[in-house]
Amino acid sequence: MSLSTSPDTTRADDVAIPDRGTSESVSSTVARFVYVAGIALTGALFFWGAWERRWIADDGLIVLRTVRNLLAGNGPVFNAGERVEANTSTLWTYLVYAFGWITQIRLEYVVLTLALVLSVAAIVLAMVGTGSLWRAGGGRTGAGLLLLPAGALVYIAVPPARDFATSGLESCLVIFWIGLLWLLMVQWAQREPSTTRVLILAFIAGLGPLVRPEMVMLAGLVLLMIFLTPGSWRRRVAIVAVAGAVPVGYQIWRMGYYGLPYPNTAVSKDAGGAKWSQGMTYLWNLVGPYWLWLPLAVLAGYLGWLAYRRYGLGRPGDGSGVTGLARLHTPAAVIALFVGTGILLGIYSVRVGGDFMHGRVLLPVLFCLILPIAVLPVRVPRRDQWGSTPAIAVFAAGSLAWIAVVVWAIVASTAQGMPNGTFVGKSGIVDERNFYMLGTGRDHPIRAEDYLDYPRMRAMVETINNNPDGGLLLPAAYYTYWDLVPPPLPIPEGGAGHTVYFLNLGMTSMNVGLDVKVIDQMGLAYPLAAHTERLGDGRIGHDKALYPDWVVADTGMVDQHPWMPWYLDENWVAQAQVALTCPDTQELLASSRGELTRQLFIRNLKRAFHYAGYRIDRVPAYEIQRCGLEMPPERPR
Repeated sequence: MSLSTSPDTTRADDVAIPDRGTSESVSSTVARFVYVAGIALTGALFFWGAWERRWIADDGLIVLRTVRNLLAGNGPVFNAGERVEANTSTLWTYLVYAFGWITQIRLEYVVLTLALVLSVAAIVLAMVGTGSLWRAGGGRTGAGLLLLPAGALVYIAVPPARDFATSGLESCLVIFWIGLLWLLMVQWAQREPSTTRVLILAFIAGLGPLVRPEMVMLAGLVLLMIFLTPGSWRRRVAIVAVAGAVPVGYQIWRMGYYGLPYPNTAVSKDAGGAKWSQGMTYLWNLVGPYWLWLPLAVLAGYLGWLAYRRYGLGRPGDGSGVTGLARLHTPAAVIALFVGTGILLGIYSVRVGGDFMHGRVLLPVLFCLILPIAVLPVRVPRRDQWGSTPAIAVFAAGSLAWIAVVVWAIVASTAQGMPNGTFVGKSGIVDERNFYMLGTGRDHPIRAEDYLDYPRMRAMVETINNNPDGGLLLPAAYYTYWDLVPPPLPIPEGGAGHTVYFLNLGMTSMNVGLDVKVIDQMGLAYPLAAHTERLGDGRIGHDKALYPDWVVADTGMVDQHPWMPWYLDENWVAQAQVALTCPDTQELLASSRGELTRQLFIRNLKRAFHYAGYRIDRVPAYEIQRCGLEMPPERPR
C-alpha cells in the first residue's frame, strides 16, 4: 500500500492530497482546526474522566513503600535489610522517586499528578502520530480531509482505561511510552532520519523492559526494524550500544543486587506459567460488557475498505519501487509492527491467565490496536465531486463509521465498570476501584490513611502501638483485631520489631513506619512465599499462599502454645524450622538477605536464573523430604 504526495501523481479522491484551494468543500484551515480541536477535546475528556474516577490502588501504594525506602537511604527495597524488587515497573518506581525527591510533597499526590499527565499525554501522542500518517505533504492537514477522533475515543470510553489512569500503577507510563514510540516511529518512517534522531528512538525503545518486562516484545521489534533498515554498520553498532546501555546495565545490577533476572513479582506470580482458560475468561470480562469488539470491527472494516480502494499508507514519495529491507522503512510496516505486537501482547496476557483486576493488563493491548485508527480520515468531496458516486461513498462510509464509534463511546462511557465487580466471584476478577471504594467507604481513596477504614487496618495500627516489644501480626478471623505471636525473651532494648503478614501490602506498608517489616502470603515482598509452587486452582494473581507456620519459624518468634494462635501447629512450625536449614534454601535467602559483598554480588549474578526457578513445597514435612533432611521429633498435641 503506497501513497505519493506529489500533486501530479495523487488520485483526486485519495485520502491524503495537497491543498487544492477553493475547490475543496473544507479548507485546509478548517481541517487543521478540526484536527487540533479533536485532539484537545479528547485529551480534555480523558483528563476529566480520569479525575472523576481518581484513586490509588492498594497495589499502587506498594510502589510508594519502595520509594519511601529510597528516600530514607535504605535502597530500592520493600523492607529494609532484604533486597526484594517488589515493583514490576522499574522506570515507574524511579520516576516517582525522582519527582518525590524534587518536590518534597506527599508521594500520593506525586503519583496522582504524574499519572494524569502521562495518561493524557499518551492519548495526545497517539493521535498526533496517527494524524501525521494521514496528513498531506509538508506535515499539514490537507484541505478536504477531516481527521476525527475515533480509536482514541474507544480507548478513553472503556471504564478501566479511566480507572487505571490514576491508580498509582504503571499503566499510565506504559501507554505513554507506547504512544511516544508510535509517534517517533511514524516520523522515522516518513522521512530519512538523522543519526541523532535514530539514536534517540533507539534509546527510548530500549527502555521498554524497564517500563514493564513484557514490553520487551515491542522494544525488541522496534529495534530490530530500525537495525535492519538499510544503513551504515556504524549506525547499527551505535543503535545497539545506545539501546542497550541502560537496560543491560540495569539488568547486570539487578541480577547481582536482587539475585533475580526479573522483578520478584514475576517469580511470585509465575509469569511464565499457562492458564489459557482463565485468560479467555479475563479477555471476555473486558470485551463482553462493553461490546468492545463492535467499534474495533467498524473501524477495522472502514480502514480495510480504504485499503481495498488504494487508500493505504506508504512512505511519502516512495511510489511502488520500495523493495527488500527498505520496505521496513514505511508507515505500513510501522502499523503492522504495532498492531502485531498488540496481538502478541494479548496472546501473552491470555496465556498467563490475565489478571485479577478488571481489564488492567489488556489496556496496553487495546492501546496498540487503536493506534492506526486513533484519528479517522474522512474525505469531504470537493464541490465538483458531489455528483461522483465514489467520492460520496467514501465520505458516507467514513462518516457512518465515525458516528457509530461516537455513539458507542457515549454508551460505553456511562457504564460504571465490570458488572458485579465488587464481589470476588468464581473468575477471581474484580473491579478494583469499586471494590476499594466499597471497602473504604470513600469515593476517592488516594492517601494511605484513606485505607485505614478498610477492614483490619486500624486494628493493625493499634496492635503495633499497644505492643512495643514487637512480634508477628497475623490477620485474625474477625476484622477488628490481629493475632500477635510474641518474640522470645529476653526482649532487646527498644523491642524486637514488628512483622505484619498480610496480603494487602500497599495499605499495610504505607500506614506503618519503615521499621515495621511487611510481608505477604503470595510472595510479592517475601522471597520465601514467592518461591513456593503455584496453586493450580488458586485465584489468578493470588495463587500462592505460604502457611503462617513458616513465618513463625523464619522470624524466630515463640513457637509454642498458648503464645501462638490456636490455628498454628507446633509440629508444623518445628518442621518449618528444619526445612529452612535446607542448603539450597539457605543460599536462596542469602541472595537477598546477606551482606552485599563483592563475592555475593558475583554469585547472585551467576546464579540469578537458578534462583528464579527454585521452588519449595509449602507443606513443611514435604519440603523436609524434598531436601533429604531429618524430620524433627513429634511434639505432643
